[in-house]
Amino acid sequence: MADWKIATFNTNSIRARLELVLEWLAREKPDVLALQETKAQDTDFPSEPLQEAGYHVIFRGQKAHAGVAIASRSQPQEVAFGFDDGGEPDNARLIRAVIDGIPLVNTYVPQGRSPDSEHFQYKLEWLARVRDLFERHYEPDAPLVWLGDFNVAPEPIDVHDPKELKGHVAFHPDAWAALERVRAWGFVDVFRRHHPGEAGQYTFYDYRVRNAVDRGIGWRVDHIWGTKPLAARSTRAWIDLEARKAERPSDHTFLVAEFSR
Repeated sequence: MADWKIATFNTNSIRARLELVLEWLAREKPDVLALQETKAQDTDFPSEPLQEAGYHVIFRGQKAHAGVAIASRSQPQEVAFGFDDGGEPDNARLIRAVIDGIPLVNTYVPQGRSPDSEHFQYKLEWLARVRDLFERHYEPDAPLVWLGDFNVAPEPIDVHDPKELKGHVAFHPDAWAALERVRAWGFVDVFRRHHPGEAGQYTFYDYRVRNAVDRGIGWRVDHIWGTKPLAARSTRAWIDLEARKAERPSDHTFLVAEFSR
């Protein structure tokens, strides 16, 4: 039986990137594709083309901002949106489901804007709420995937210039600490499991930087993490740089992981 193949992709507008997504699905045939920053209200989400491509689609969005979705070959079960802790649900940034018997949590973590802003504090609080969600709904000794755009590069090797970029909202000691608290609940960075210590592996390349991909000027802020029982079954993880070089690309690209069934 073929491995279980999952991927994550920040689209920076699903409607602008629909053709790219459809071409990638046809070529790679993942079992699950998690999407972020879809920037589409639910009434405008292009679900029909994805369904015609053979995928069930669940999504929650808002106009011109945020938005998350999951496309899967199997019917998703136990679907839920946002936080259920009594605070702001933030439905357009978090979606949960069980697919092929494995729970998945797809998140678009807030970027934070600037370290001295209320938006950065919201980001740190948001990550703390994610940790609480895992504690209330899941067990670290059972299979679980957390994936998406975490908007944090965890290590110096995850950015092209760690000295210059230290203190950026996505490469900040407070953000590292907040993300580490979630990891310590029981997650393994699946990409790093297969590429330990390997620098120059990035999922985000700023549009404003000329020839950023070829010059290796990027960040690894998109992630696939699994609990230890699931991570132990991972057979491969990789970043598709060719999709970032495609016509009308997102500023992010696809991160993929495969697991034995």
